[in-house]
Amino acid sequence: METWYARLAELEGTMVEWRRHMHRNPELSFQEAATAAFVAETLSGFGGIEVRTGVGGNGVVGTIRGGKPGPTIALRADFDALPIQDEKDVPYKSTVPGVMHACGHDGHTASLLAVAQVLSEYRDELAGNIVLLHQHAEEAPPGGAKAMIEDGCLDGVDEVYGIHLASLQPYGSIGYKHGFLTASADLFEILIQGKGGHGASPHHSIDAVALGAQLITELQLLISRRVDPMHPSVLTVGSFHAGTTHNVIADQAKMTGTVRTFQEEARDKIQQGITALSEGLCHSFDATCEIDYLRGYPATFNHEKETDEVIRILTDSGIAKLVELPAMMGGEDFSYYLQEKPGSFLMVGAAFEDQENFPHHHPKFDFDERALMMSAKAFLAIVDGRLNAVAEATTVEAASV
Repeated sequence: METWYARLAELEGTMVEWRRHMHRNPELSFQEAATAAFVAETLSGFGGIEVRTGVGGNGVVGTIRGGKPGPTIALRADFDALPIQDEKDVPYKSTVPGVMHACGHDGHTASLLAVAQVLSEYRDELAGNIVLLHQHAEEAPPGGAKAMIEDGCLDGVDEVYGIHLASLQPYGSIGYKHGFLTASADLFEILIQGKGGHGASPHHSIDAVALGAQLITELQLLISRRVDPMHPSVLTVGSFHAGTTHNVIADQAKMTGTVRTFQEEARDKIQQGITALSEGLCHSFDATCEIDYLRGYPATFNHEKETDEVIRILTDSGIAKLVELPAMMGGEDFSYYLQEKPGSFLMVGAAFEDQENFPHHHPKFDFDERALMMSAKAFLAIVDGRLNAVAEATTVEAASV
């Protein structure tokens, strides 16, 4: 491991440059052709890595085959950006108007590229194989993970691990969570069709604004009165659009929102409730409605055994302070990988110690680039710990037969 860490230290400047190159040249979800090409070209340049492109869309998968038999461990990094104007005053500021890396995906990719280079150079030492999942489109449902899985990115994989940089978590810490870490993330759109008319004669109209306002209030009863209070859930109406002027009753109102849950039971009940409430309220006032409900990413569930192993490995490595995280209502399509294979998803602290920190998806989002090294070290420690542990267990089992 010390040899791996020493080689990684030599790549720190390169890792930062990779990150800054991607930060200056961001691409939106499902449009990451140049980023995917950059990742594929970089991986191919290391040697010893089988590179597959166009996986499930713009995904790139690299495979490193170890010199000794053993399990196959997958590591994931995403590389899409967000439709946000970069407001930072830094040399690596986005050069693409209205698009920026505001969630750290450029850092995830740079870290995993460095890990790939180290492991490719020391592949003869590996007791097993490494699959590098460079994923597109994490930010926009249906996301890239599901499509990559359907295209075989997890074929032959035994365990899968992911890391996310956290701009508000102290640098020097790595966060873990058994069980649910992030919530499912669903989207809905409701279009109410009423009957327009003069603002002075509401009795001749069907007021879509009034119905929409009432529906927003009624929807909150799904959370407070229909969902088990032991099942954390959020229903947020994020937009409401209706009407054109002060004295005209609007014939249409449209609202959009999101639903966040951990348990599928709550998820089902809320979806059913949105439909029933919307249709029932509109029917009562002779209006109609159209409901479009999109099931987004499922909740991210970290497996107990693999999470315990990660905690043990990282504690023994001494590279960071381990902190237990609370469950979060944000969504993350790494959940799809964990539905298929055992593994765990970690949060690496990346907050600046000497300047203001901004949350993810903020126009001034940035992170302490020292966290790139922390992320890469964590991945290397997990690879070493899990490959050795599984290989040793397999040897003992074989000897006892």
